[in-house]
Amino acid sequence: MGRNGTSSTGLHKHCEKCFNQHCKVPVEIFTSCEVISCRLHCGATFHLCKEDEHHLLCPKAMVPCLNAHYGCPMSMPRHRLAQHLEVCPASVVCCSLEWNRWPILETDTTFYRNAMQEPNCLDQLDLAMALRDQKLLFNSIKMDTLFPELTETITEPTIQEPFGAVGGIGSDGLEAGGLHIDETAGGLDGQEVQELTEEERLALAKSKDVACLENYTMWEGMFKKEMEGCRQTAKNLGDKSDQSKKKEGQSPSADKHAIQGPQDVQESNNVAPVDLSKTGFAPWQDGVLDRLRREVNVAEYNMYLVHNGCMLINFGQLAACTPKEKDFVYGNLEPIEVQTIHAFNVPKSFTAKRTHLKDPSHGAKKAHQNVDTSDLGVSVEELPKSDEVQTTLLCCLEKELKGHQICETVGTDGLYVDLGTQTYDFPSAPFKPDTTLADIAEHKSPNLSVQIQTECVTRRHNKSSSAFTYLCCHSFRRDEFPWHFRNVHADIQSCLTGWFIQRCPLAYLGCTYSQNHFRPSKHRATVSYDQDLGTFALQPKVAASLYKGIKTENSERKRARNLDSLSRLPFEILQHIAGFLDSMSICQLSQVSTLMREVCGTLLQQKGMVSLKWEKKTYSHGGSCWKARKKVWEFSSLFSPVDKWIFDDVPSMAEHLKVCPYYQTESRSEPVALASISEVTERPEQSHSLVSQFLNTGKGHGN
Repeated sequence: MGRNGTSSTGLHKHCEKCFNQHCKVPVEIFTSCEVISCRLHCGATFHLCKEDEHHLLCPKAMVPCLNAHYGCPMSMPRHRLAQHLEVCPASVVCCSLEWNRWPILETDTTFYRNAMQEPNCLDQLDLAMALRDQKLLFNSIKMDTLFPELTETITEPTIQEPFGAVGGIGSDGLEAGGLHIDETAGGLDGQEVQELTEEERLALAKSKDVACLENYTMWEGMFKKEMEGCRQTAKNLGDKSDQSKKKEGQSPSADKHAIQGPQDVQESNNVAPVDLSKTGFAPWQDGVLDRLRREVNVAEYNMYLVHNGCMLINFGQLAACTPKEKDFVYGNLEPIEVQTIHAFNVPKSFTAKRTHLKDPSHGAKKAHQNVDTSDLGVSVEELPKSDEVQTTLLCCLEKELKGHQICETVGTDGLYVDLGTQTYDFPSAPFKPDTTLADIAEHKSPNLSVQIQTECVTRRHNKSSSAFTYLCCHSFRRDEFPWHFRNVHADIQSCLTGWFIQRCPLAYLGCTYSQNHFRPSKHRATVSYDQDLGTFALQPKVAASLYKGIKTENSERKRARNLDSLSRLPFEILQHIAGFLDSMSICQLSQVSTLMREVCGTLLQQKGMVSLKWEKKTYSHGGSCWKARKKVWEFSSLFSPVDKWIFDDVPSMAEHLKVCPYYQTESRSEPVALASISEVTERPEQSHSLVSQFLNTGKGHGN
């Protein structure tokens, strides 16, 4: 209890245990307080000292959204939080539907070749979606992964050691002020270090193959500290030498005032320099561990090993593992001979099928011989070139379905390894290190290399690491996601082949005719595929007169006056009209003009969604972390929800077959014998013979 009669929770002694709405305990200063009602009129009654506690639970208290940390700026009463989560702009759901699409067969290229030559090939939904998936597939395939032998190798400039720039210490390295570093001298071995040019420095900075390049700053700081330590050590040695000289000068000796000769003066000047490499505590200095054992205690010695263990191993000061002769546990163990007892006798009828299980002396003699294209008798220039797209997809498909690449080196057991080599000759080889299959396909004629049919369920491969598996990956608000999955994936995408889109029955011969069977029941619209957004869209059928704007009479009018009839409306009316549009239409409308962008911006909290923009931050010491830099508002790709689809007014497919160029009829005037005609003529004769035989048998029994 506190000094004023309150508990540790800040409540009075009586109020802490009182829950009576009609409490009539007299109000006292230290034990109780008056009973009040909620100021927000939620209906709760409590003591005055519980008002702050009630504010944490009051259903009418204004609180921020539960997704406030994810970008939602709205505040509302507490009892509306659950209802708001259904339409919260920060409650974003990412569609994770997957489907597979395999490469086309070499014998089924007639249709795909004819389809790509059509001027309106992108108007066909299945074809447009297949082109989008092919683009994603080509961008994900790296040529250096499949064909490393055909990739260019970039020679990187040699890297100078970080401590190599420190000059060598000569006989004049010691001065009165400490250690003098000659930056123009050579490396540790006295050789001159060649300075890098500007082009070499840029190439070194952009290189990704440099080992431990990100730790260069940390190493440089360590070397600077060691440099300061060397200077301080040299200064201390200089002070000690001066003090010793003073003591020798003050001590009485017989030859105190002896005259030194020229030879003695020269010998005193040529004092042997101090080897600082054997006095410091840097991990690369010789004998550093011996000096640490003598000068520091055990705790500091162990701490030094913890912090500098890796560097001591790299510089050879410390062994990476304990040698056998110094290991007192396992050093004296001797190998034990393993004795195997064979209790199973191999039957004589058994014959080993593997060649390496037989006796090699009785096998056929083999000779190692290289087989090359030179055995064909054709020059290398005359050999046919391989197609990059088809060959790359074939290699990916081989690895996808069988788990390995073509002619991959595989170990059969612990002794034998199956070696395989497969070389290709591409017109565009050699490839650059970052070349993708999409970069090569850009220089070729447009062609479709994947099937238009999709699979959503398969057991032939692992979808998590598949190159032929595609993800939807579109983000929607929580209230929009059910309509997206129903209309896009369940209604359209799963029914493209044969139901939503009906193709000519002679498509296998090369006919590219197709027609859409369905349309929304409430309004007339056609389904199209947006290549930029990578999803399906509804395009309403509007009269052509509504697309026309106001014609200008004077070409010298100002641009602000040359507006269409919609832009002339007041801002409030435009905002009201845009409120009836779906998210995809609002997204397209915002790209029309600055005015329309401002109109659509007012609908972001109502129909938009917000997400955090994450960026990677790298610190000077080499560490990194991800931080949310800003909030991004956008509209989803959801079109108007379609509750029901109906058949569109399209002609029957029989009307197309009348004019289909691939439907060729063959009329015959001569009679042709059918296969079952002879059987029909033989049956009456067989039945007549059976009846006569039965009658004759009956007569015999009667006699």
